[in-house]
Amino acid sequence: MKTSAALLVLLALVAAPALAQTPDTVFLEELTWPELRALVAAGKTTIILPIGGTEQNGPAMALGKHNRRVKLLSERIAVSLGNALVAPVIAYVPEGNISPPSGHMRFPGTISVPDAAFETILEYAARSFKQHGFKDIIFLGDHGGYQKSMARAAASLNREWAKTPVRAHAIEDYYTAADKDFAQYLKGKGFTAEEIGTHAGLADTSLAMAVNPALVRADQLRAAPRGKADGVHGDPKRASAELGKAGLDLIVERSVASIQNATARR
Repeated sequence: MKTSAALLVLLALVAAPALAQTPDTVFLEELTWPELRALVAAGKTTIILPIGGTEQNGPAMALGKHNRRVKLLSERIAVSLGNALVAPVIAYVPEGNISPPSGHMRFPGTISVPDAAFETILEYAARSFKQHGFKDIIFLGDHGGYQKSMARAAASLNREWAKTPVRAHAIEDYYTAADKDFAQYLKGKGFTAEEIGTHAGLADTSLAMAVNPALVRADQLRAAPRGKADGVHGDPKRASAELGKAGLDLIVERSVASIQNATARR
């Protein structure tokens, strides 16, 4: 018996995968524009702008450490806030002079842009978010070198928006927690300041291991002691994901509290 054309169409529809509904995500780039518009209208009016950086992190850690870390932490922070979404990560940041090279630019893979260009990107991204209905634009920076640029951009925008309810916020407590507060935690665990370091040392490497172990080359951690010539400031050999997880939790806790305080309606 021949199957009717109508039955064939029905069978095809049943077999076809269901169209995706609005995803359970805080990432703006995973949403369609109508989905985003609906979420903003429903009260998600805080947008986190994660700022990373592409730089050398010694022989044992991948160049994208800052980008991966700030994306993961921004997601956790947005979920904890409940009314926030997360913009795409800014991976191009000031990293030193290009010619002659200075700072991290002395190592292959580092990408640097001028301070003024970086601040302009922040300002125009924030203006874009304001246009689409966001009320609080949060700058979260995973790198110490551009914290002042974040603050300048936020101050400039807030002068511009003084007569509106929209505000930009440079949340420096995020970096303070990742840097000073986590270092204090590690000292309390018996690690020395020389081990903890300031870049690609025990603290930095532990955080990366907790974000994604694939960011760290275990064989290089066991290599001979590293130093400034290798782009390492500290000793990462005793780094661990367990230590890093405590650091990530600390950063999320301090950042959420700081954002809630900054965005409390005036």
